[in-house]
Amino acid sequence: MTKRVLGIDPGLLHTGWAVVDTAGQTRKYVASGVILPNPKMEMCERLVYIFREVTKLCKTFEPNECSIEITFVNKNPKTTLILGHARSAAVVAVADQDIPIFEYEPNKIKKALTGAGHADKSAVDKMVQILMPAAKPKSPDEADAIAIALAHTNMMRISF
Repeated sequence: MTKRVLGIDPGLLHTGWAVVDTAGQTRKYVASGVILPNPKMEMCERLVYIFREVTKLCKTFEPNECSIEITFVNKNPKTTLILGHARSAAVVAVADQDIPIFEYEPNKIKKALTGAGHADKSAVDKMVQILMPAAKPKSPDEADAIAIALAHTNMMRISF
């Protein structure tokens, strides 16, 4: 049975997304991109934009599950709060479509892909290229979303 996973790397200016199909050991790249709200919009308008775009993704690709990165407290609390708002807009959009959401810490995503929880960005990107050669991410946010979707597929195989 094939499962379709929507991976989301949330951000107020750049929200990466990726869709990956998985069946047993097989993974297939479907699509990916970045949601880009106009930075001149007020924050509430950007949040609505993210919500609507994620809703469109859910309706277009009909994922069975969604994986999203958990926000950690950064050095700048304001940045963390803003990122949390963007993340919430995406989470509510997915939940509104009755799609189960799985949340992962960045180190668990890295470990699921590379075997090391403190792997650097280049190691994660290399694994994404190895596992998803059809994916050609055009931005770090898009690459991270692919990594988040892939990590979820790895963790789901292990947990069952």
